[in-house]
Amino acid sequence: MSQIQHLLARAESYAAREGLSLSTVSRKLLNDGKGLARLKAGGQCTLKTLEQALARLAALEGNGAGAPASAAEASRAQTAPGQLERASMTHLDRLEAESIHIIREVAAECENPVMLYSIGKDSSVMLHLAMKAFHPSKPPFPLLHVDTTWKFREMIRFRDETARRLGLDLIVHINQEGLAQGVGPFTHGSQIHTDVMKTQALKQALDKYKFDAAFGGARRDEEKSRAKERVFSFRTAQHRWDPKNQRPELWSIYNTRVHKGESIRVFPLSNWTELDIWQYIWRENIPIVPLYFAAERPVVERDGALIMVDDERMPLADGEKPKLEMVRFRTLGCYPLTGAIRSTATTLPEIIQEMLLAKTSERQGRVIDHDQAASMEKKKQEGYF
Repeated sequence: MSQIQHLLARAESYAAREGLSLSTVSRKLLNDGKGLARLKAGGQCTLKTLEQALARLAALEGNGAGAPASAAEASRAQTAPGQLERASMTHLDRLEAESIHIIREVAAECENPVMLYSIGKDSSVMLHLAMKAFHPSKPPFPLLHVDTTWKFREMIRFRDETARRLGLDLIVHINQEGLAQGVGPFTHGSQIHTDVMKTQALKQALDKYKFDAAFGGARRDEEKSRAKERVFSFRTAQHRWDPKNQRPELWSIYNTRVHKGESIRVFPLSNWTELDIWQYIWRENIPIVPLYFAAERPVVERDGALIMVDDERMPLADGEKPKLEMVRFRTLGCYPLTGAIRSTATTLPEIIQEMLLAKTSERQGRVIDHDQAASMEKKKQEGYF
């Protein structure tokens, strides 16, 4: 039985067991309601598509934590370290190899690179890839965290513990001018807070330490303006981004030459999806902030978003009282600007199951993304990551 026939047999069995139409299962596995029907009629698909469909089906069946998701992974499990054959590589292996290549390319070509560490799941994966890229040595660049002073307390604890555990150089930068002026999300609004405490702070740090390249964990599937961005995104001496003035990246060949004063933002995870990130975290057993797992947390509902009351600085309206709900976060940032989702997912397989069924972007929970005056594309043109 071929792998396609194997997929069809399992998909039909799952559809019959769950009382679903084959087209519904096809949408879950292939993002195409007619995909399985075409395969059944003799059509073909790429190896990457097949592996993704098998992985998604394994998660839906509830045995994702058991047997390998595909025959390719079974072959991979029997291969000695360092002897991985291209034919047996899963799509996660290919994404990992691409990202490590990008990280090494920057380390080789740039004089003073830095890795932005936002403490979220994407940063955790990017840091894990950097550790792999230079093992057994440490990465030849420091981590930089732009601290707005409004991050979740659990994020700050996790940041410090991670730097200590891995023995990494961590630079924490705060915009002291904004801090002195008392700039915050409640007093000045999300737009001004983000500009002063994130964008301007990041530009200050890059100028202060004279970094010529900065790694970021952004992915193209997150938001439409990020989908336009190259892996190597060139910025002017003022850190501005011009989407119409970027370089081609044919055959994954990158031009790292910059004029004096220019810099590069580098995105090793550009081709990953949110589901890829979670599957890789599960496969590699990467530590992440506990806020990603569901737990009872004190929240208030504002403008349709569940905002966690993380400390005493959050002002409550008359009669407004935080209530304990089972929630988790799909994305992390400043706590007053980050909405939680109701969830019971307390393990990685349960989170992956949620991702397979999710119909909204993870950035739906970011309050700053709903501020039209400060759209993501405008923020990026002004220097935001």
